[in-house]
Amino acid sequence: MEREVTTMELADDVLFPNYGKRDLAFVRGDGAFLYDRDGRRFLDFTAGIAVCNLGHAHPGLASVIAEQAKTLLHTSNLFLIEGQVSLAEKLARLASTATSYRAMFVNSGTEANEGALKLARRYQFVSGQPQKTRVIGLPNGFHGRTMGALSVTANAKYREGMTPLVPGFETATSYEGVIESIDDTVAACIVEVVQGEAGVQPVAMDFLQRLALRLREVGGLLIVDEVQTGVGRTGTFFGYEQFGIEPDIITMAKGLGNGIPTGAILAKSEIASAFTPGMHGSTFGGNPFAMAVANYVVDTVSDPAFLAHVRRMGAEIQRILQNSYDNVTGLGLMWGFDVPDAQAWRQVAIDSGLLVTVCGPKRIRIVPPLVIDDAHLTLFEDVISSIARVV
Repeated sequence: MEREVTTMELADDVLFPNYGKRDLAFVRGDGAFLYDRDGRRFLDFTAGIAVCNLGHAHPGLASVIAEQAKTLLHTSNLFLIEGQVSLAEKLARLASTATSYRAMFVNSGTEANEGALKLARRYQFVSGQPQKTRVIGLPNGFHGRTMGALSVTANAKYREGMTPLVPGFETATSYEGVIESIDDTVAACIVEVVQGEAGVQPVAMDFLQRLALRLREVGGLLIVDEVQTGVGRTGTFFGYEQFGIEPDIITMAKGLGNGIPTGAILAKSEIASAFTPGMHGSTFGGNPFAMAVANYVVDTVSDPAFLAHVRRMGAEIQRILQNSYDNVTGLGLMWGFDVPDAQAWRQVAIDSGLLVTVCGPKRIRIVPPLVIDDAHLTLFEDVISSIARVV
């Protein structure tokens, strides 16, 4: 009698190998917990890689999803979508009360960044500055895996075998080198205020402010990639609010849809106007279903009491980590810390019912749902304290 092929064995035959070996599969979630087919419970401090800010199976969000699914899913951007208007108004208000922003909706973070990079060049062209074509990314920056975003992503392992990359797109080898290289040929610089893939490292506030000033001096644009830091992850709705800078263009995704593919590009109104009809588009971006979800998420997360809770939980996690680990860095509810062997540490964490991500050979990243509470932190502290004694 032939042995039945398991789903995980079949996966090796039918799926691309780009995600490596995956030995966990989940069948349901509840708040900050995930459950596998055997009923094992895991405290999820990955949140779909900083996506499920409201946790899993959030009752209010589930109700919105069910209602919208019965009403209207998709029409295309040939027609006005009311949910886009309401969401754009909210995001513009959250971005600034003094500066006018406009929005365009897409499906993912890399798509938002591609659109932002394209917009920066287009704006310089229509402004009579066609020589401004260079786009610079920071050391250790990560902006996505499509060709434009990849071309301003620093990590060489993502770029291997992908050359030639986009001409005029570059990554600096030092932070001071970024500022020194800015001249009249620069269309924009793209930055993360907290570099997640680099080990959850906040970028120095002084550097970001000097970078913004230098860009203004030469007419270059500042693009802030808020794909991971946005939607409350850092304890403010946008991460850049804590760094004393004002972006020309903002990109968002991840937590905006809480698992429903949703992204956004915000730009100052003058810059947004460079995208005249036909210059850019998205078939699925901003469809009624995604907009219903994103409006609910933004309404929930932008509540000052909700953001205060994120900051309190973040301070507690920082305290817990610093009791047992070195080089604890982060902001709000995104943290990184050093361990002797990240893969071994992660496996012991899984065996102990805790999910984390690895962002270096000796570096762990945690990005829990923003709805965690004191009981979750007690469980987290118990697990990581026990791991510290054995790994």
